[in-house]
Amino acid sequence: MIGRHNALRPALTSPRPHVSSDTDGTPWLRLALALSLGAAVSLGITRFAYGLLLPPMRDDLGWSYTLAGAMNTFNAVGYLVGALLTPWLMRRASPGALLLWGSVLASVFMGLSGFFTTATPLLAQRLLAGVASAFVFIAGGLLAARLGALQPQRAGFLVGLYYGGTGLGIVVSALGVPLVLAAASGQPHGWAWAWWALAAVCLLATACMWWPARVLARMEAARPAASIATAAHNRVFRVRDFAFGLLGYAGFGVGYIGYMTFVIALLREQGSSPSAVTAFYALLGVAVLASSRIWAGLLDRHHNGQALARLNALLGLAVIVPALTAWWPLLLGSGLLFGAVFLSVVASTTALVRHNLPPAQWAAGISAFTIVFAAGQIVGPTVVGFIADGPGGLARGLVFSALALWVGAALALRQRAL
Repeated sequence: MIGRHNALRPALTSPRPHVSSDTDGTPWLRLALALSLGAAVSLGITRFAYGLLLPPMRDDLGWSYTLAGAMNTFNAVGYLVGALLTPWLMRRASPGALLLWGSVLASVFMGLSGFFTTATPLLAQRLLAGVASAFVFIAGGLLAARLGALQPQRAGFLVGLYYGGTGLGIVVSALGVPLVLAAASGQPHGWAWAWWALAAVCLLATACMWWPARVLARMEAARPAASIATAAHNRVFRVRDFAFGLLGYAGFGVGYIGYMTFVIALLREQGSSPSAVTAFYALLGVAVLASSRIWAGLLDRHHNGQALARLNALLGLAVIVPALTAWWPLLLGSGLLFGAVFLSVVASTTALVRHNLPPAQWAAGISAFTIVFAAGQIVGPTVVGFIADGPGGLARGLVFSALALWVGAALALRQRAL
């Protein structure tokens, strides 16, 4: 499948992209911020807000941790399906159109999750939301890479800003979901109102993304056509060239999702108050927003797997802390470190592709990394949930997550620059 991604070339920048200056009047920062709403919708809300809703849904519906984890596993299965479909769709629609339509669909499926109480339709909604969120995340990543190509002197920052938009979705969820749950506490299945509120936020974000999608489409139309003859002499994406990076990223997919799925439930088990949980999750989201600035230099500097390896290793440290202690300052430090790192791991793979392949091959590279990311996320939640249902509970499940991240770091260290 990866070999067929060459058909995506017309949707991307030319092999020698025109570089725009800082003084041409283009609002680069505002474009990147508006585009980052795609990451806020696809991951910050569609994927991660479920961690806040898991405890009340589990209490209300009598779920095991295995079933609770399966909800995010199905979401990850949908994400994998969406990642596999995206190259085919990109040959028929622009990245901007896929970004917007995917965001509309993700919003709809989020809202539908509030209408069911049995496991089967809820699993189906999580799966379909995962498909749509993959469309949004990949299309937005391609547009962010295109934006970075126009501003190479700060490409790492602009690309990181897109992925850091996930933090905005986390902050909105952290502050909004508890308020909605409290307001609906007297209603049967009050958690449903939180799904509907999150769907409304996603629709609002979709409307805001119309502007960057339109501006970037206009920039692309005004640029000289790509030279296919020139591109044919450039390097093409081959899985074997990126094998260790792909394996390291799969370890990230397995490891990080267990934390994001279950850390709120673990904090509640350890006796943290609702206000403390809200503060923890909101500060984690703020740290995600800051991460684009923190790691921009690292992403620009390393053309091999060093950035991916270092960030994976730091993430493993953040993940294992709640498994070892319930001391609040260390738990808060865990959330801040996790937030400051985890979306920069995603940005590091886009940087790896951007450093080592011509623009016509970015779609192939980003899609391949997205596929292994999705495959890892399928494994993580169910395995952690299964471990949590046994002796040792959620703490032991997070040990598994940390080990997966450290194995991923060791593999990524072997990825060489091309």
